[in-house]
This record gives sequence, structure tokens and C-alpha cells, in this order.
Amino acid sequence: MVVDGNRRVVPLFLRPELQRGQRGCPVQRFVGPVVVIEDTSTIVVDRGWEAVVTQTGDIILTDKLGSPQTERVPRATVVATHGDPVQLELFNNQFASIAEQMGTTLRRTALSTNVKERLDFSCAIFTPTGELVVNAPHIPVHLGGMSDCVKALIEDVDRFAPGDVYLTNDPYRGGSHLNDVTAVTAVHDEERRAGAPCNAGAPCNGVLFFVASRAHHAEIGGTRPGSMPPDSTCLAQEGVVIRAFRWMRGGRAEHESLRELLTAPPYPSRSPNENLADIAAQVAANQTGVRELRAMIDRYGFDVVHSYMRHIQSAAEQKTRAAIRKLPRGVHCFEDRLDDGSPIRLAVTIQDDRATLDFTGTGPVLSTNLNANRSIVTSAVLYCLRCLINEDIPLNTGVLAPIEIILPECFLNPRGGDNPECCPAVAGGNVETSQRIVDCIFGALKTVAASQGTMNNVLMGNERFGYYETICGGAGAGPDFHGADAVHTHMTNTRLTDPEVLESRYPVRLIRFAIRHGSGGEGRFRGGCGVIRQLEFLEPLDVSIISQRRTTAPYGLHGGGSGMSGRNVLRRAGFDADEILPPIVSVSVRAGDRLTIETPGGGGWGRE
Repeated sequence: MVVDGNRRVVPLFLRPELQRGQRGCPVQRFVGPVVVIEDTSTIVVDRGWEAVVTQTGDIILTDKLGSPQTERVPRATVVATHGDPVQLELFNNQFASIAEQMGTTLRRTALSTNVKERLDFSCAIFTPTGELVVNAPHIPVHLGGMSDCVKALIEDVDRFAPGDVYLTNDPYRGGSHLNDVTAVTAVHDEERRAGAPCNAGAPCNGVLFFVASRAHHAEIGGTRPGSMPPDSTCLAQEGVVIRAFRWMRGGRAEHESLRELLTAPPYPSRSPNENLADIAAQVAANQTGVRELRAMIDRYGFDVVHSYMRHIQSAAEQKTRAAIRKLPRGVHCFEDRLDDGSPIRLAVTIQDDRATLDFTGTGPVLSTNLNANRSIVTSAVLYCLRCLINEDIPLNTGVLAPIEIILPECFLNPRGGDNPECCPAVAGGNVETSQRIVDCIFGALKTVAASQGTMNNVLMGNERFGYYETICGGAGAGPDFHGADAVHTHMTNTRLTDPEVLESRYPVRLIRFAIRHGSGGEGRFRGGCGVIRQLEFLEPLDVSIISQRRTTAPYGLHGGGSGMSGRNVLRRAGFDADEILPPIVSVSVRAGDRLTIETPGGGGWGRE
């Protein structure tokens, strides 16, 4: 119903009452529930309220029931539990908004450059059984695995009591690599704390939801600064392992116990104070989620909120099934190799509205740290499916309902254990191997050419600090678009630290940061170009690089050319010759030494 040229009124549940007055009287009058949609704002007029649009275009809202009566009207009765399309969209946005508010809290309260400037974190909401409900648009490689992380804690912990917060970073219990520390908090039903009987579908332990935040800690111990040693061969060498640590008990933080854990041998954290500050920020982010979810439940009632939680997951499943139906039937195979020659083999079988991804034939567990894990594979699959659905839907476990993942023991699924010294190293698998899994999925389905296929990880530091960054590159071209230049692609979604922040906080100078023209693959649609990033060191430091696509090239599709491989170059102060560094390396640098990272371009699409 159009009120004027720039305003629409949409009924939510009832047809609005319309009254036209004489000159000097209200132009129109609406009795809620209605939504008034304008070019720059939206006003929800709830049941029991009246909206009056004056001749000057102002809107006056009046509580027709009066405050006392309004308070006695149960808010949960406003929305039914069946899946209304309008309410589905509203609840989807409300859940997503809560996750985004968690991320805003985390960024504003964190101490580290990695969280505050690079935005290397993720926040999400989960069901009482640990299934993903919704996440904010943060880091794709975090999101599928966080559900496994919450489920593992549910198994390990006898009871999530009110006020408890658990920490974990174990890659073999749903984590990614040790730098990614996850804080998990339960949202309890306050009315069932005393052991009241379960009803309305609420879980008997009184947990209504879980909220979690995962942040990359640039320093968490290990044999080298930055906690991603290129030469690590076991998990213990990569830093402090946190399996299931209760940092807050009944709302009270165990600061000293956590500090003891972070500083314990054999490879303690070099920045425990920064770790503690960022973890406190993660807990604050979780509390934002707890508060907002409770407010939603107070407003609508648990029945309604829980029902729409299921409706959102069901909607995501239906969207995924519809996207799969559009893919070509049959078995689609693809193989890619890491720079050391280790193969990733994938067969994608599309049958009706279901898909099976079989990684049988992938290379054995590696002695290096490019091993991934099942959670990382799940995250990559979840991300790719989300990309195939050409509309804005919540990213949750419903997306994975029509998917089967076959993952034998290999370097994508190594066997873990209780002793970190006996667990394969995984520091590079989270950042590098995850990118190549995406390349394999898109390559098998022939949906988009390969992007740079690496995160170009650079770590530097000494015994006082550790700094970490990932560097952007070229994106792959598609059937009707060129690849983007100089962007973080696929499984990473971080920023690069601003030059002013980088140079003011660390002993380094940014000499050059430019597009690497000509590095994208040729084709009807060209691949995106990588970048050239040159750093000069101002004091002696330990520098580590974990990268890929240095000996292999990002593939093109349908006749498109491959993107250019990357290069890592070191020039020592006082020398005229460049030293070409391998894809994965650690070096000691002196003041005046310069490191240049040339990142890969994306593959092209189609013949010119």
C-alpha cells in the first residue's frame, strides 16, 4: 500500500486500517502490526500501536493500549511458530545481527593488531547440540570447524554451568591451528537453573544456545615467533595446546591458571599479556551474544525463537538442494597438487539434489605442517556451497544436510592423539591447504578458475613479540566476469595492516605495495592480478614464510590461461643479488634486509 512516492506500508499480520482526514487533520492512520518502509529507514509498528502520518509527512506513534496493558500482552504471541516467510527473513537478520554485534565488540575491545586491525576473527551462534545456526561474514575457514569445536567441548565437559566460559584451540577437537583460540559460552534458561522440568522443547540442561568467538592469536608459543614455524613436524612445536580449559567459572575468570598454561614449557607464548587481553575481548563478545539472544527470547518466547532457528536451517537446506539441482549430473573429478607434489584428489558426485565429495586417493599424512583436518575440509565445502547459492542466505549446518563427505586418513584427515608430540603438524594446513581444497571443488565443478591458492603468510618477531599477516593476490575469472585484482580470496577474509599502524608498532618499513600487473591468466575473462609487497627490516628478526603456488600455477578454465606463480625474494643489505626463497622457509634477517613477496594471479576463463 503506497502512502506517497517514497513510502510504502506493508502489513505484517493484519490489513492496516486506513483513514483519510480533512485538511489540518492526519493524512493517514495505521493500526499495527505493519511495517512502514521509506527510502532511508524502516519503522515496525507493533500490535497495539497506532501510526499517524501527518500532512507534513511526519509519523507519530502512539501506544493505544497504554504501557500497563502492553506489558501484560505476551510478546511471544505476536509471532506464530510456523514458518512465515516475512518472519523468517526478520529472524534470519536478527540472528545474523547478533553475530555481527559480537564481532564489533571483539574488535573494539581487543588489544592485538591481528584482531583489531586485520579482523582475523569469527563469531557465531549454535544450537544446544552444537549445530551452526548463523555466523557473521567473518573468516570462512573458521566457520565450519567451529561447530565441531563446540560439539567436542559438549562431549568433553560434564556441564556448562551458568557463567562458565571454555577455551580450546586443539586442531584435533574441532580447531584449525593453534593460533586460532575459540571461546565458548552457553546461553542458559534462567528459569531452569533450579532444575525445573523441561518443556517447550528446551534442553534439560537448561542450555538454549551456545555462542562462540574464534580469534587468531599472532603469538601462542612454539619454536618460532608467530607460532607457525615452517619447519614444524608435530603439534607440540607449534605452540601451547588448549584442549578444554575453563577460564571463567561462574562468571569469575581464572587469570593466573590461564597465564600458567600459556607460559608453561616447552614452547610458551611470547606475549601472554596480549593473549589474555584478546581472550577477555572474546569473552566480552560472547556476553554480547548471550545478552542479545536472551533479549530475543524475552521478546518472542523460546518456542518462537527455537522454531525459527530450525526454519532458518531448513531454508538453507532447501536453497542448497536447489543449487545442487542446477549442477551437471554425474561424477566430476579433479586433481591438484601442493608445491611439494602431494596430490589432492576429489570426485564430486551429483545425484538429484544431493552431492558426495570423495577425497579418496589424496596423499598420505605429511611430515611437514601442511596437514589439514576434517573441520577445515568441512569449512571449505561449506564455503563453496554458499558461493554456489546465488542469493543471500544464512550460512549454517542446513547447507551441509544434502552433502556427504568421504575423507579417509590422509593429509586432509590425519590421526590425532592425546600427546601433542605425536600429532602431525597442522600450522600450514589451515591457511594453505584449505585454499587448495576450494580450488579442487571449483575445478571439479568447473564453476570458476583458480584464485591465487595461497594466503602468503608472513611472520616475524623475536622473543618479545610476534607479528603475522596474510597478503592478497589475484582472484579467478568466471563465465561472465574478470577476476579481481589484489584481494584476499576464498578461505581468508582478513585485512592487511595499515602501513601507519605497521610501521608505528613494529620494526619494519613498508617500501612498496603495488599491483603485480600481468600476473593474471589470459582469456576471454582475465584472471585477477597479484601484488608486490616489499618490507625493509629495521632490526634483527626471525622471519617465516608459509606460502604455496610458487612451483605450481593457478589453473584457468575452458581455455583460459593460468595465473602467474608467486615468488619470495630476499635481498641482503649491502648486496646487489636477490636470493629466491622456497615456498616455506625461515630466515634470520638483519637491519636493512628487504623481503619482497610477489603473490600469484588468478586463472583466466575461456579463449580470447
